[in-house]
Amino acid sequence: MCGIAGLIGFKGDAKANILKMNERMLHRGPDDGGVYISEDGFVALGHRRLSIVDLSKNGAQPMTSHSGRLVMVYNGEIYNVKELRTKLENVSFRGTSDTEVLLESIERFGVPYTLEHSKGMFAFAVYDKEAQTVTFARDRVGEKPLYYGTVNGAFAFASDIGCLRVIDGFNNKIDTNVLDMYFADGYIPAPYSIYEGIKKLEPGTIMTLNLKTLSQKTGSTLETLESTALHHETYWSMTSTAWRGQQNLFKGSSQEAADELERLLKNSIKDQMIADVPLGAFLSAGIDSSTVVSLMQSLAPGKVRTFTIGMEDPKFNEAVIAKEIANHLGTDHTELYITEDDAKAVIPKLPGMFGEPFADSSQIPTYLVSKMTRDHVTVSLSGDGGDELFCGYRSYESVSRVWNKISRIPYPLRKIASLAALGLTKEPINGESPRYSKALYLGAKTPYELHRFEHETDPIVRKIALKNGSPAKNRAAQYQYKCMDLPADFLGEVNHEAMLMDMVLYHPDDILVKVDRTAMACSLETRVPMLDKDVVEFAWTLPIDYLRDDKVGKKVLRDVLYRYVPKEMVERPKKGFSIPIAKWLTDPAIREWAEELLNEDKLRQQGLLDPEIVRKIWTDFTLHGIYRVQIWYILMFQQWYENEYKPA
Repeated sequence: MCGIAGLIGFKGDAKANILKMNERMLHRGPDDGGVYISEDGFVALGHRRLSIVDLSKNGAQPMTSHSGRLVMVYNGEIYNVKELRTKLENVSFRGTSDTEVLLESIERFGVPYTLEHSKGMFAFAVYDKEAQTVTFARDRVGEKPLYYGTVNGAFAFASDIGCLRVIDGFNNKIDTNVLDMYFADGYIPAPYSIYEGIKKLEPGTIMTLNLKTLSQKTGSTLETLESTALHHETYWSMTSTAWRGQQNLFKGSSQEAADELERLLKNSIKDQMIADVPLGAFLSAGIDSSTVVSLMQSLAPGKVRTFTIGMEDPKFNEAVIAKEIANHLGTDHTELYITEDDAKAVIPKLPGMFGEPFADSSQIPTYLVSKMTRDHVTVSLSGDGGDELFCGYRSYESVSRVWNKISRIPYPLRKIASLAALGLTKEPINGESPRYSKALYLGAKTPYELHRFEHETDPIVRKIALKNGSPAKNRAAQYQYKCMDLPADFLGEVNHEAMLMDMVLYHPDDILVKVDRTAMACSLETRVPMLDKDVVEFAWTLPIDYLRDDKVGKKVLRDVLYRYVPKEMVERPKKGFSIPIAKWLTDPAIREWAEELLNEDKLRQQGLLDPEIVRKIWTDFTLHGIYRVQIWYILMFQQWYENEYKPA
């Protein structure tokens, strides 16, 4: 795993700036670094390396193809690299890195063919000297990041949005259009970023930049380049995969489904355990990580290294159960108990880790477990993806239950009743008001709108950011956009609608961002076996009866796990990987920090947030005990604004 950067058509000192971009992402690749400048100086590429496979200089980047035609910077791992390599006859490879195999495959077969036959996590840029293009791509589900856009008249890209800020002349303003989305959910979904003129490449996408056109458009806005010099194509789609899977449901028994899932997961884990450096796995007391570790241990010749952090507060501590599971499986287990002071000390580091506002509070324990794990290994496998692919979240059950009730009433009648009920609901109100929530749910037009309301049941959330005449965006609108090429109600099953909404928004833009940024801040590579292409495609073929039974989700995954761990050992209430933010904010020192960030004069000077709404949210908490998760969202935004944005 590494970091990549590039600067194309820059009028200043391209080499000095690409070196600065490399320095900004040193944590992503502490082992080595390199730059490439084209003969005409128009293309500058940068790379930082975290050596995982082929630790020699043969794997160094930027890497030039054997013919000299292509130059690539690449971040990630291709797990089926041996299979790709067998297709490249008559190539005398310099080393054993997946970078070299990927590059030579692209030169011989092209990017679309290579990606169709590749399994892994990646983001890369390939400069074609003959065609005068730079082609970018991102993995199927969005494990690896790639930002791109225009900065000071040039086209720029990087793994870390902070790299774009260090370019000479950076003056991109905050994109106020995304603030509604951020304050509703605590993250900014692709393709948007916090800055105007900068986007995230979406998962499963290939983007080609025409350098001849760019040279004629130097100084243009990103919007202009999108219509003239940039071409996008989708090589894999989560929504299309879900639709195909539900059109071709698995025909075997539930036992056969568990057999097939176990086989696919073992194949994925076996591939992802390949590394030339020490490797281990995160282990909580949950179904997902326990399944991954169980299968790892069944495949490993020796003891698998496992890692858990514990917390002083028993309400948030799963370390005891994780240790029991580790002892049962026979892993080499390491645990670290953290204090509140340990966790609070992470807060000032968060803006630099993420580069843009991000406020999933589990970012703190995720960073701490990554930091502890990095002291022992360089690569760690995780169980992410299990909830979204196998119907694990409790919200899916509630969405299904509520939708089955309200959908019996024609939508026009429900909408009228919803508006009438909302009109009778008066503030002050908190996000868990049963009266307001029921009124809002009644007006849901689709299951995915209902799922959105699960996250947005407080009217005050929509008023945090000052409006500038732009329409507010939300999760339902984003989901509908991503599904625009498919038939209406194309899944036809409520749980799968909610799962897909999470897999195209919440999972790539929250969960995977959190894991990548916190682990990379520690120079730790994380791998996610459940996001293997074959596993994902199989998961979407499963009928809901194989995933959920009454209020219990992940049935098929549990059936696999129970073959390795006794049911009673893991059938306990899930505590989650979270921290007591509301409790912390009562601490005098933390409260002082928060009130300084929420200072009304400061907010008015910034001109982005409504000081009165922010004050109401804060006083509702401090005086009435009403805690909204948006408090943390606002604090993380303000901390980012002061630490990273630094306006002139």
